[in-house]
Amino acid sequence: MQEKVEKIIEKMRPYIQMHGGDVILLEVKGGIVKIKVSGACVGCQMHDETFNGMLGGMIKEEVPEVKNIIIE
Repeated sequence: MQEKVEKIIEKMRPYIQMHGGDVILLEVKGGIVKIKVSGACVGCQMHDETFNGMLGGMIKEEVPEVKNIIIE
């Protein structure tokens, strides 16, 4: 499961970095994914849409075992 999530994050990373941010996978355990955002993503108005909508949606769609995504 972790490898699948890492691949999805790697697909999204160039888009996120293009806007001055970054995302790091911290942990995948028991159906819960923990990620950390940094750079311009912290405090950005599009934060929820990017991470909960786009990235979270992709992860949950491609890795149905994921029950929850925690963003730090």
